[in-house]
Amino acid sequence: MCGIFGYIGKKNAGDQIISGLKRLEYRGYDSWGIAVQKGQMLKVAKRVGKISDLASSQELELPVSRIGIGHTRWATHGGVTEVNAHPHFATDNSFVLAQNGIIQNFDELKIDLAKKGYQFLTETDTEVIVRLIEEKRKTSKLLREAVREAFLTLEGRNTIILLSRDKDEIIAARNGSPLVIGLNEKTGEIFFSSDTLSFAPSAQKMIVIENGQLVHFLNGKIHLFDLKTGKEIDFSIEDINISDDKVDKEGFDHFMLKEIYEQPFVITQVTKQDKANYQALAKAITQARTVYTVGSGTAGIAAAQAAYYLRKYGKINAISLVGADALEYFDFFSPKDLIIAPSQSGETADVLEVLEVAQQKGMKIASYVNMVGSTMTRIADYKFLAQAGPEICVMSTKVFVSQLSFAYLVAKTVAGKYDEGKKYLEELSLAMTDYLSDKKTRQRIENLATKLRPVDDIFLMGKGQNFQIMREGMVKLIEGSYKHAHALPAGDLKHYAITLIEKDVPVIVALSEDESSSDTLNAANEVKARGATVIGISEKTDKSFDYFLQVKDTGETSSILHIVPLQLLAYYITVLLNNNVDKPRNIAKSVTVK
Repeated sequence: MCGIFGYIGKKNAGDQIISGLKRLEYRGYDSWGIAVQKGQMLKVAKRVGKISDLASSQELELPVSRIGIGHTRWATHGGVTEVNAHPHFATDNSFVLAQNGIIQNFDELKIDLAKKGYQFLTETDTEVIVRLIEEKRKTSKLLREAVREAFLTLEGRNTIILLSRDKDEIIAARNGSPLVIGLNEKTGEIFFSSDTLSFAPSAQKMIVIENGQLVHFLNGKIHLFDLKTGKEIDFSIEDINISDDKVDKEGFDHFMLKEIYEQPFVITQVTKQDKANYQALAKAITQARTVYTVGSGTAGIAAAQAAYYLRKYGKINAISLVGADALEYFDFFSPKDLIIAPSQSGETADVLEVLEVAQQKGMKIASYVNMVGSTMTRIADYKFLAQAGPEICVMSTKVFVSQLSFAYLVAKTVAGKYDEGKKYLEELSLAMTDYLSDKKTRQRIENLATKLRPVDDIFLMGKGQNFQIMREGMVKLIEGSYKHAHALPAGDLKHYAITLIEKDVPVIVALSEDESSSDTLNAANEVKARGATVIGISEKTDKSFDYFLQVKDTGETSSILHIVPLQLLAYYITVLLNNNVDKPRNIAKSVTVK
């Protein structure tokens, strides 16, 4: 969940690390820290809060340096304090270290080290790694070897980065959490990071560090080692190929609003991808015994909608899984099966664990990812990149729409109707552009947000293609407003949730002009009869609607268009509540720990 960054070059390391961490802040923003090396001394600056609030590097009083590391934190062990912020010093100040991950055997390691006389200044599991390295240095002549031996004792998904005091030296090791190196061959700059986006404006090449590898920068050169054996291994250099590396609001008040307005573009990006790649995946899907889709959070909802599309249009036996709760399906995985994983980062820990099991079972894997160089992309047999551009807001909007559009086109391709699916998506992109460009649309939703701002509970109902969309509307409302929202299948209302419906309780319903519309309207009338305030999202109004958000019906893709008013509603409620739109409390965008 945290972000790590390292820099070696001719520019001021502090400035470069601040820039990189600001681009990594979506991974965690409880606190941050920077360490630079200068004249065989290490200087560290730490702060609680968001590094985006830092006006200038001059506030930190760090010396000008050519090498350093940084970290932006999402707290797992220990409170959000300056002391617990990374990086952490060795006892003799000979190195500092930062971590992205969780040590599952943290307690037993700490107890053992304490018995040996080591003292701990923080509440973090990261400090255990520092003390372990100090212990291993007693018998290892090389710092690199001490790091390797210490890292091998850790259980869990972890990546660490270490900066030495005595020489220009950075050591990093990976097991689970991401690590990539950026290279600028013209300037000689080297970047260590949790993702390619952080250094995309400054590097053209990259080295992706795989699980079980340790990278060592020393004497101006990069060396790669196998963690288990300690032997040096070869590495390959790849092009980054990020076409859109621009990270600014471009006149919008928040990244979330900007990214909502970029959704017609990301749909078009889906239709521009090579038809042959869709056909290859479609062929594999038709040959599979069972197709699983898997994701977590918003990507989990996209995975569920993908399974719906495969069942509805492709007539495929498709089952959606939530990454953290897929264990009971592992015994059913077979080489005859295929699994599809949509993801923004391609590094979601609980989903990767499912894919690792699938790989061991001989299943084919398809990935749809927005981040270049991700683990999911590298292990997949069928690799698709969203090419949606950077998504900075922690609440996913445009990547979700991209994932749905991709899943729809895959299902249509399975049905032998790729051209029809592409045509419908192109029409959807135009309809979404028209919807977003209508000023009256925004005004209606802003007015509704004002009405909903004081309420504590919001219900959402849908059926068929709209049910997962209402679940995503629920997620957006929860993430941004911190209110209770509850999405349920319209047909299931009368079995339990209707007991919660009373006067003025808001209920949002979405309808498409399809076979599920009458059942959804019946549910709307049932809650209306019990005093609920009904908010309808559809092309046609109904007598049960107290508020009507008109959205053009685009047939099979109409539910994708329905997510837009829900996103905007969540956005405006969040703004009215003065919550942090782009960085909601307690969550991070890339969840690389379990």
